Amino acid sequence: MAACCDADTDPIAFRVPASHRDTLPDRPRETEPVATLCPRCLTLEWPTPGDADDEPDFSRISDAFPTGEAAIPFALALGLCSSLAANREAIATLLEDVERAGTDPLLAMDRLLDDPGVEPAIDLARRRHQVEQLLY
Repeated sequence: MAACCDADTDPIAFRVPASHRDTLPDRPRETEPVATLCPRCLTLEWPTPGDADDEPDFSRISDAFPTGEAAIPFALALGLCSSLAANREAIATLLEDVERAGTDPLLAMDRLLDDPGVEPAIDLARRRHQVEQLLY
């Protein structure tokens, strides 16, 4: 897997579960689409189908990153925040899944913002505020 062009670090590759495929606007609908998330800049990409970790290690991003069932919908929602207007419904649905899995998505974003090892390619602080308005 190629390194992220923005952060020169290996991205985290993961399979998008069937439960989230219909949520994603204009995204691949393969049997098992693979997404990658850069652990430094949080850029989400859709490479051609390929290898993905069965249990992706999102702790490579930060100890603040959600684990368990909340990890993948949170990763997808973060990646879609690059275009909040176009992805509003998908982001809301994914973050509701994060909450149902027992994680506060806004608190997780706050903790990522406080992590010096994370340098989001987007203005995550502004997006966090917009997401809060979207959810509540």
